Amino acid sequence: MKTHVREILIYYNPQSSLDRKTVAYAQSVVSHVKAYSFEKNPSTSSSWQMIIKSLNRHPKELMNKAHPYYQEHIRGREFSRESWINVLQKNPQLLRAPIAVRGNRVILCESPTDIYKLVGVTRN
Repeated sequence: MKTHVREILIYYNPQSSLDRKTVAYAQSVVSHVKAYSFEKNPSTSSSWQMIIKSLNRHPKELMNKAHPYYQEHIRGREFSRESWINVLQKNPQLLRAPIAVRGNRVILCESPTDIYKLVGVTRN
């Protein structure tokens, strides 16, 4: 997954105030932000594989383990890496934080200010 270096692409949960703040921070530092609701997350397995590879994380690490669906259907189960990707692909509401892409860099924005990692701006 790659975007233009002047653009930030964000997959987020519009119901989350922290996720909306992340989008607002992105809009304050670059003029081109494409924000997609988690329902419109990458739909292909290869897109998810590229995101996960760029994040250098296991797919399970991207999930909100407190989410009711996770607790009821996934907790305590083990899957192959490909199966974890399928779980994310089919249940994007399980993402624990927004995913932001700029150029060839991808980050998991666990805090709204994490967006600054994509633009090289240091904030206190």
